[in-house]
Amino acid sequence: MPKPKRVRAPRKDAGATPPPPDPAPFLASRRGVSSMDEAREWLAARHIDDIECITPDLAGVARGKMMPAKKFTGNTSLALPSALFMHTISGDYPEETGNFRYSPNDGDLKLVPDFSTLAEVPWESDPTAAVICDLVDTSGNAVGYTPRNVLKRVLELYDQKGWQPIVAPEIEFYLVSKNVDPDYPLTPPVGRSGRQIQAGQSYSIGGINEFDELIDDIYHFSDQQGLEIDTLIHEDGAAQLEINLRHGNPIELADQVFMFKRTIREAALKHDIYATFMAKPIQGQPGSAMHIHQSVIDKKTGRNVFSKADGTPSQLFYHFIGGMQRYVPAALVMMAPYVNSYRRLTYGMSAPTNNAWGYDNRTTAFRVPASDAAARRVENRLPSSDANPYLALAASLACGWLGMTRKTEPDQPTDRTVNEDGIISLPRGLLEAVAAFEAEEAFQDVLGSEFVATYAGIKRGEFETFMQVISPWEREFLLLNV
Repeated sequence: MPKPKRVRAPRKDAGATPPPPDPAPFLASRRGVSSMDEAREWLAARHIDDIECITPDLAGVARGKMMPAKKFTGNTSLALPSALFMHTISGDYPEETGNFRYSPNDGDLKLVPDFSTLAEVPWESDPTAAVICDLVDTSGNAVGYTPRNVLKRVLELYDQKGWQPIVAPEIEFYLVSKNVDPDYPLTPPVGRSGRQIQAGQSYSIGGINEFDELIDDIYHFSDQQGLEIDTLIHEDGAAQLEINLRHGNPIELADQVFMFKRTIREAALKHDIYATFMAKPIQGQPGSAMHIHQSVIDKKTGRNVFSKADGTPSQLFYHFIGGMQRYVPAALVMMAPYVNSYRRLTYGMSAPTNNAWGYDNRTTAFRVPASDAAARRVENRLPSSDANPYLALAASLACGWLGMTRKTEPDQPTDRTVNEDGIISLPRGLLEAVAAFEAEEAFQDVLGSEFVATYAGIKRGEFETFMQVISPWEREFLLLNV
């Protein structure tokens, strides 16, 4: 009987090359890694030459250092002088007033990269990346008067209560023709039709189409950085646009607004025009706002604490609104930070001049949009687009937190037009807003006494700088009449 044949396993070719391993998922990320080791690989995979280590100052301007990527990944220690966060928007260093004091030695503040913000800088000609940094002192403690840390301080208060705020900013801005002489008024740019776009084009698709190529660049630049735009519309002003961002974590959204401002300006410059976030850049035109939609979820259940189980509004919802009404007027300087900001907050215009609230009422400071119970939220319509996003969010959420924890009751909602009666129930100008800010004792703990003193001192200094400038109005009406 013949023996059965033995089936041999196929011989492996010792010389065959094994398939390459799948790339790590973080290498495909357009925004963010988790560590310096991952950052090193991420930068190498993109052949990044340079990296910008940036942080927002109190005005929201990007400050920091640029360096070769190899130096960054070599764990180089980065530092900035503390006085950098104590100067005005014009670069002046104000006198010490009130509780505002400079560090006696102008010591270093260390930059600590937040790797979750690492992204390419798509408008640079050489491969470049940017990372947003936090600031700590030489002992490693968070610097309390820097914007990102102020917002983190407020979020920690929510965390201690088991709450997680959710926000969605809406940022308005103008496109304007290049203007190199500040004595001349700003004018709308020429669109693809060859004509300047006019006002009154709210939600006009044609108005957006006038700047198709620029908007394409905004979307392209944003996509490359992992920034998510929800919608883009044309607002009521001449060449005034608005970008809405998807809701999310306040730090992440503040980072996005910070980066969006850079992105939009760079896209506009590519087309030889300016993008401006001034609150009131053009006389007679609507101002530019940064509306903030806010809700709060229970971290354990994931449910919106503004709604009861049966879908009706909760007491926390009413107390949040009560806190906004009670404390936002005192915090207005963080949402309207410049002399120009108060030109937007005038009656008869689209911006609120009150601290009223109402359901789907756009004339109130605090609007409750129509929504289902899960999406119940409060829109703060007071902040202007010139505000530092970290500080505007910190102020708004701090006021809501104070209301929730102190059980502050709101007044009755209104359904009437409340911004055209000539009544202004908010600080009317920068100095009045600073005084209200300093006088509110609750802010000393919630925002930090060091921040309150520093911010108030800088704002007083900016007002003094403004007072040195003679305006066209003064020349026109006072020159020969007084």
